[in-house]
Amino acid sequence: MQTEKWSDYEIIATGGGEKLERWGDVLLLRPDPQAIWQPPFDLSSYSGLHARYARSHSGGGRWEILRAFPEEWTVSYGRLRFLVRPMGFKHTGLFPEQAYNWDAMTDIVLSRGGRPSVLNLFGYTGGASVALAAAGAKVTHVDAAKNMVDRCRRNAALSSCPADGIRYIVDDCMKFVARELRRGNRYDAVLMDPPSYGRGPGGEMWKLEDNVCELVSRAAEVLSDAPLFFLINSYTTGLQPTVLEDLLNIYLPAGKTTAYELTLPTKDRGIKLPCGCTGLWRA
Repeated sequence: MQTEKWSDYEIIATGGGEKLERWGDVLLLRPDPQAIWQPPFDLSSYSGLHARYARSHSGGGRWEILRAFPEEWTVSYGRLRFLVRPMGFKHTGLFPEQAYNWDAMTDIVLSRGGRPSVLNLFGYTGGASVALAAAGAKVTHVDAAKNMVDRCRRNAALSSCPADGIRYIVDDCMKFVARELRRGNRYDAVLMDPPSYGRGPGGEMWKLEDNVCELVSRAAEVLSDAPLFFLINSYTTGLQPTVLEDLLNIYLPAGKTTAYELTLPTKDRGIKLPCGCTGLWRA
């Protein structure tokens, strides 16, 4: 599955473990382990390239600035607007392929009408939270990183989301779900985009394969009596779409479950770049 609605983002070329992207007017070259083929040309020599993320032999890497550009800037997806900037570990603060899921969840919310409640776990900078709030949902956005939650606030303001559209929570997602269950709070929809590895605000270790079953089963318990959807996204290569579909079929009530690979279109030889996978359950 892929979205082709971006005007402020595109992949120009790929190969050699890298992808050449345009974010608005800024050109970035970033690592992508899926792009194992030979590039059509030397990507680092592309005219107008602003920055390249160079891997270090000892692990990690750093941004090499080649031309001046703003520290941060905005890109638009329809009426939504998001801040982007080169961040640590090659990220920009936005995952463009997730626009497919934003649209899918927005369509479900609009078909229900009203103001359904949505729980977004590992919400990061809030792409999904902003899209859902703009569609009329009341979103609880949870992430362990305060700076990411703060960026979600800024994205919501840029996109003119309703003032009460998003509730911002800085917390460990597993602990927050456990507290919501004790409080008796329920949600009409749940989505999650857990990292492959990570740490909670108290230094708690997280590894997706070790924790995802408990997370999905517990989060399923916070669904209301009239649920809309449950979505889980994964970048972990070991978890294929069928695995996500199986998880949802095991831990969610009877419903319609689909799973798919997310890709991004490119201008490069008709290549579709893989970007993880998603499982979606609907009542």
